[in-house]
Amino acid sequence: MKVCKLLTPGPLTTSETVKAQMLIDRCTWDEEYKSMTQKIRHQLLKVAKASEELYTVILMQGSGTFGVEAVLGTELKSEDKCLIVINGAYGKRMAKIAECLGINYDVYKVNYKTIPDVENIRNIIQRDKQISHIAMVHCETTTGILNPIEEIAGLCKEYRKTFILDAMSSFGGVPIDVENLGIDYLVSSANKCIQGVPGFSFVIAKKEKLSACKGNSKSLSLDLYDQWKNMEKDGKWRFTSPTHAVAAFSMALDELEREGGVQKRYERYKKNNKLLRKRLEDIGINAYICKEFQSPIITTFLFPYKGFDFEKFYNYIKERGFILYPGKLTYEDTFRIGNIGEVYEKDIKKLCDIIQEYIRRSR
Repeated sequence: MKVCKLLTPGPLTTSETVKAQMLIDRCTWDEEYKSMTQKIRHQLLKVAKASEELYTVILMQGSGTFGVEAVLGTELKSEDKCLIVINGAYGKRMAKIAECLGINYDVYKVNYKTIPDVENIRNIIQRDKQISHIAMVHCETTTGILNPIEEIAGLCKEYRKTFILDAMSSFGGVPIDVENLGIDYLVSSANKCIQGVPGFSFVIAKKEKLSACKGNSKSLSLDLYDQWKNMEKDGKWRFTSPTHAVAAFSMALDELEREGGVQKRYERYKKNNKLLRKRLEDIGINAYICKEFQSPIITTFLFPYKGFDFEKFYNYIKERGFILYPGKLTYEDTFRIGNIGEVYEKDIKKLCDIIQEYIRRSR
């Protein structure tokens, strides 16, 4: 199999030292492994700028969606109602989870090109006094749009609503001051901006909120409260954990710190994104999202001309060492390119040269 750079929103290209951690088999009962779990939990709080007095971290087996479902299923009670903000497929997925779990919810939808309007959300929660929670996605990888969490967090504080944030594709790559913003639950995944590998999600939660959730969950494996209580004892997961992914993630967190933390990684991702958008715009490939709303995580591009064959384009790029992502929109022909992982300016320049050559040949 050809080794390629993954220009995707995760899984992504990891460092050799992160990969090397997965060559060692570890026992879940071993004290060193349990200590590694606790180390990860402490480090994640630092990344989130959240104090151990107010916040805790729970690691949860499964992908990011498992973490989102664990939060919604554990936190929301029968008397609660959640307003779910949607401008992409992952907001829609939150609504699907709520529907499956029988959670009382409403949705606020906007065009996928547009960020949510805070005043419209204010009007909704003023009108519907039953709404107790607001849930939204920070970076919608459907398009690459970055939603305004600061304004909505402020709204939640003002109206005393519980704020649930899916920061799957942003945490670790975009600065988020969790405690200052007052976020109640933040969910992310091992294989995103921390630059680990797939295998588990994690939740940064306010202790005050989570402490009130005993017995709420209708799921055994996705009971966030029980997972937390068990993990608090000594770092032992309730059920078999993805030991190789955990070890890789531990190394990835150390490497994030060595890079200079979230701010430095954010600057690298932004530089990648700015260069990519500029180079492709110069050859007639335009971004779907305007610059003002664009995240540094992943960019959606419109097909450059009528008859553009994405499969041929994809294979041409793959043969030359890069893997791209297909589009996720149903009403526009698009493809996506990620900027995260072990991807640097030289990689973006090389990719753009390859794309430019393909466009020249295929027209």
